[in-house]
Amino acid sequence: MNSPHVLLSGSRLGLALPRRELLPEYHRWENDPRTILGYGNQFPQSWEVRDAGWERQRSNHHYPQFEVVRLDDLTAVGMTTLDVNQYVRTAEFTVVLAPEARGQGFAAEATRLTLDWAFHLGALRMVWLKVLEPNRAGIAAYEQAGFRAAGRLRRAGYWLGAPCDELIMDAVAEEFEGESWVTTAVESPVPPSA
Repeated sequence: MNSPHVLLSGSRLGLALPRRELLPEYHRWENDPRTILGYGNQFPQSWEVRDAGWERQRSNHHYPQFEVVRLDDLTAVGMTTLDVNQYVRTAEFTVVLAPEARGQGFAAEATRLTLDWAFHLGALRMVWLKVLEPNRAGIAAYEQAGFRAAGRLRRAGYWLGAPCDELIMDAVAEEFEGESWVTTAVESPVPPSA
């Protein structure tokens, strides 16, 4: 297996280029029952559909994806995606974590790394997401990363078979505060080449 090509490093995690050989792992994460519940889907996606979508997604410049890796051992623990609207310089954000990587604070850092990239390298004005209201852990992670409540779609989703509200959250570039790993990376001296 190839080592990940880490593009941006945070405290514990890095954003890397997605790797084709990990597609079965990504598919496993996406079909975990808790992922299906959190995304508001009802059924798993077949391998054939996921496999067929790989090349289409990789060639779409308006749909950047990042593999999320732990920096201590370079293990892939998740994936983030920005679905960019080039006309208005905004994007919808999604994240998936490996089931075994949940509950460790990775969602907040992966989200913040992706927002940092979106605002400082992607030149986006705003990034938004939708989250089902009962998904308290997701909402807390998004808030920690810099997202704020922006609206509500009443009874727009399902949680454990019951209708629920879907919350809209957004983050805007001018309110993105705190450490920027992008700024640190680009302002650091470049080591001389051998």
